[in-house]
Amino acid sequence: MPDMPQSPSIYEIHDERFRQLTVASSALEELYAGCRWAEGPVWIADMQCVIFSDIPNQRMLRWVDGGGVSVFRSASNFANGNTRDRQGRLISCEHGGRRVVRTELDGSLTVLADQYQGRRLNSPNDVVVRSDDSIWFTDPTYGILSDYEGYKAEPEQATRNVYRLDPRTGELDPVATDFGQPNGLAFSPDESKLYVADSAASHDVNAPRHIRVFDVADGRRLVNGRVFCTIDNGVPDGFRVDMEGNLWTSAGDGVHCFSADGTLLGKIKVPQVVANVAFGGPRRNCLFITATRSLYAVYLAVNGI
Repeated sequence: MPDMPQSPSIYEIHDERFRQLTVASSALEELYAGCRWAEGPVWIADMQCVIFSDIPNQRMLRWVDGGGVSVFRSASNFANGNTRDRQGRLISCEHGGRRVVRTELDGSLTVLADQYQGRRLNSPNDVVVRSDDSIWFTDPTYGILSDYEGYKAEPEQATRNVYRLDPRTGELDPVATDFGQPNGLAFSPDESKLYVADSAASHDVNAPRHIRVFDVADGRRLVNGRVFCTIDNGVPDGFRVDMEGNLWTSAGDGVHCFSADGTLLGKIKVPQVVANVAFGGPRRNCLFITATRSLYAVYLAVNGI
């Protein structure tokens, strides 16, 4: 039986290629409501769950398929973005501690980075791990702008950087220093490119609302930076890339999907401002969406990295 037409209340198609990425019968499901600002979803395959942050409420939550939502960590130090390293350990960005931490397999915390050149980081925001175990994260000032998502403070870094951390040596290097407010980031499927959102327009209406892309040189440096795409509603925040190289990013009116060449393919309409997304589920074809107060999910016809 052929697929039924896509519901205009869920999907907004800008390019016919978008139809091949979606499932017509898949609805947008609200899995949980009750956050103040939901962020940082990460799929934990061995536990079949999603861990995500509720930043202002200082907690990290865990959604289990068929088991609902429980508190994963309270007094989370205003944790924001989360990912896993190649050993299965949770890596988190903390606004409150102005640091990047690793949750060890026994539950203890290890501080991976909290300063650069003797000065405190601003407020690490989002993080990804490359296949060589290097950890790449953004460091805007959102967590120190007020006491709502962190602790108000003056920035100690002259610029708002993207960093590369070698967890074996502790070496921390800025790899991009010309952002207004670097935010979400993700590698292309072959890790030859790194995409980074600039969300400075959330506080400066004249700032760009775009995601930039860089070539990754020698696995250590970013070169040839250029604009990949511009968001037409809200600002880009967190995003993920699927196995075909399409980029799924948060926006003011939902999730926007861009092809690898930067073409807007379509949108998944979400009734709240979206902060971040993560692919998960047994086949990694479920897109989990953190949007203001809620955690949503929708099944797609493409798999995440």
